[in-house]
Amino acid sequence: MKQLKTTTIALVGALTIIACKNEQGKINKEQIENNKVLSIENPIQNEQKIIFQKTLTLQNITFDVSNTGEGSISQLTIEPKGLEIDNEKITLELEGQVTNAEIEDLNSDGFPEILIYTISAGSGSYGDVIGYSVNNGKSISQIYFPEISENKEAGSGYMGHDEFTIIETTLVRRFPVYKDGDTYNNPTGGTRQIEYKLKDGEASRLFVIDEIGEY
Repeated sequence: MKQLKTTTIALVGALTIIACKNEQGKINKEQIENNKVLSIENPIQNEQKIIFQKTLTLQNITFDVSNTGEGSISQLTIEPKGLEIDNEKITLELEGQVTNAEIEDLNSDGFPEILIYTISAGSGSYGDVIGYSVNNGKSISQIYFPEISENKEAGSGYMGHDEFTIIETTLVRRFPVYKDGDTYNNPTGGTRQIEYKLKDGEASRLFVIDEIGEY
């Protein structure tokens, strides 16, 4: 009888241990499942909005261009591929966003230039160009793009709303011209077109105004 009682106590104890292990296993399973859910949801929550994305290839060299963010500040990423030495990704912060990107061999040296057109945040909509030139297929360096205020003829009556495009080996910029007394929504001075050529400078390549016209 005593032996039966001892066996019964042992059996109850064993069942209690198994129940505890099952409960612990259930808790661990719930934690794992919750962690799995969090591991899926967190990247989505942290993912930035894609404003612009484009891949451009010329002369066996590729550029992946992307612009992400929300609000007035965004992030521009340029990732070159096919360069012999330096394919390091470039990341820049913009006060605005990208509107377009183009690729062309602007100086006819057998290697491309990548041009990225941006527009400022706010109502001004001032345009800018971020450009990189390939150096003998090995690396890239930034191209200097002059402020329009550096040229009095080019900057007279300028209030933004730029459009940029490449025509053959020329960078073309167009914008409406404002006369004194014009409202922001009603420029009356026609359209100005500025043509830039890529030149070799002392420190880097740069864009130089070649022609200015109005129509």
